[in-house]
Amino acid sequence: MVMKTRSQEIPIPYLILVALAGWIIPGGGYLLLKQVARGLIIFVTIALTFCIGVYIGSIGIVDPIGYRPWFFLQMANSPLVAIIGHFTAGGGFPVYGRPCEMGQIYTGTAGWLNLLCIVNAVYMAYLKKTGQMER
Repeated sequence: MVMKTRSQEIPIPYLILVALAGWIIPGGGYLLLKQVARGLIIFVTIALTFCIGVYIGSIGIVDPIGYRPWFFLQMANSPLVAIIGHFTAGGGFPVYGRPCEMGQIYTGTAGWLNLLCIVNAVYMAYLKKTGQMER
């Protein structure tokens, strides 16, 4: 009887695929796990939170130069944030005061929420592939 090593038991490429799907499309990792309702709820929640933040603070809050720490949080939403950041880099869309702060909080919160959902989807994929989860 041949025993599998720990690295042979963990389906690393599949876990990476689930993580990338969850990053490219919020909730996409759950869609790969065939949890459509959960994936759609997460997509709507994260997309609305991000869009409300952009609505409050304008598109100028996604700025990789002027608001670098917030940009890293916003990047956890989707790689599409990098495209938005490319167009808004350099302060072409000035935003000041309370709307700027509120918009950054909303978009950063959406990024953190998506990051938590990605980690949870990867963990659920791990449990599913290793047989530790029935559903």
